[in-house]
Amino acid sequence: MIQDGGLAVGGTQDKQPNAQLNSWFVRSGWSKGELARQVNRRARQMGALHVSTDTSRVRRWLDGEQPREPIPRILSELFSERFGCVVPVEDLGLRAVHQPTASSGVDLPWAGPQTVQLINEFSRSDLMLGRRGFLGASLMLSAGPALVEPMQRWLVPTPLGFPDAAGAALPREPGASGRLSRLSEPELELLETTTVMFRQWDSQCGGGLRRKAVVGQLHEVTDLLQEPHPQRVAKRLYRVTADLAALAGWMSYDIGLQPTAQKYFVLALHAAKEADDRPLGAFVLSSMSRQMIHLNRPDDALELIHLAQYGSRDSASATTQAMLYAMEARAYANMGQVSKCHRAVRMAEDSYSESRPVEDPDWISFFNEAELNAENAHSYRDLAYVAGRSPTYASLAHPVMARAVELFSADAVHQRAYALNLVGMASVHLLQREPEQAADMTVKAIDIARRVRSERVNTRIRKTADTALRDFGDVPAVAQLTERLASQLPEVAESA
Repeated sequence: MIQDGGLAVGGTQDKQPNAQLNSWFVRSGWSKGELARQVNRRARQMGALHVSTDTSRVRRWLDGEQPREPIPRILSELFSERFGCVVPVEDLGLRAVHQPTASSGVDLPWAGPQTVQLINEFSRSDLMLGRRGFLGASLMLSAGPALVEPMQRWLVPTPLGFPDAAGAALPREPGASGRLSRLSEPELELLETTTVMFRQWDSQCGGGLRRKAVVGQLHEVTDLLQEPHPQRVAKRLYRVTADLAALAGWMSYDIGLQPTAQKYFVLALHAAKEADDRPLGAFVLSSMSRQMIHLNRPDDALELIHLAQYGSRDSASATTQAMLYAMEARAYANMGQVSKCHRAVRMAEDSYSESRPVEDPDWISFFNEAELNAENAHSYRDLAYVAGRSPTYASLAHPVMARAVELFSADAVHQRAYALNLVGMASVHLLQREPEQAADMTVKAIDIARRVRSERVNTRIRKTADTALRDFGDVPAVAQLTERLASQLPEVAESA
């Protein structure tokens, strides 16, 4: 088996210790063996089965050896998650992979045919190359103006196509024959209901179980979009494409493939624009915002949410507006802006009181009373952390998080959300210095995590358990968490 994906870049003579990588490594608190195990686990998630790293290889990196891709990208993702901020490859003292074209980033052309081609190519690469690790290695996360400014062009009106004799607009680049294909109404409905089914599977089982099936369906729909259709049919196909691409992005985010997730979100926003579906585009932007909060970029998250709110202000349902306000509150909480966070929480609650779920599209069906309470509770919890573990905000979070847990406990579909909120409740108990209750919530989350393939759930459980052990390691219930994690939620073993 090839060590860490191939030979080191360049020779081994005249190496200097990599001071930048050493600095991040020391601050992480990881041992060389732990970092090697994390690299191997992430490589397997990417499908890079040829990667096998050990402590001696980590030592060589710290001593100045330059590893080949996908190792630099994996290290960037691992340290980004560890520190809750974007840690570029260059900041680790490593050589970044060459980006050959602009299409590998997020600044893409806003035109239907190009959007279809890009999604078709990217989904095919994900299906065929991702399992060997090359797809993730070719991407990098965008943040700041490099991310936000291209997304602002979502608001620019799209030119209309030319009408045919029947009054329908032809695609901008119809096929050579110019003849319109005729998808039947049952066929279109089947495509739409299949997406609903995939979303239910994701909520129940996590992003790791059916992601490839979603990507495959997305690829098939973009094949259909390369045929000419009447405008009405084309818009429905673009809407299905946007929905599937957003779901593929969400599932990628859930299993820790952050650059892949971001690329799918961007492509989903482009497809939503072609479908002329502003609320769906706002939903995609909210997912991008959530990812930025996860990566400790609340300023970017807020910009994306405000863009979503502005773009859908006259078309989004009350439920969608409530979700956007709740995400706005999360961003303000992580920025430490207390009064604006409280205002956004109230706006979320007021908007939700006007919800009419029967009129909502399926993609917003996840945002129910339980999810509203969950988001607002996490906003208060985040304020507590930003304010130095404030007991005041922890006490505000407690009853709202408890209500979310209660509601999710009776929900057989949203099992991943239930696990995440059990972990959230555990973190609130830790803020309130209630280690036994925190351990109990964490144990319940572990039981669900064993049935849900979600790296996001697993990571939050481990981080919460680490915090509990650090602060309350002498409490028996907390001390037992280490054994339970090792036996019931073990790390992926290193390959031979």
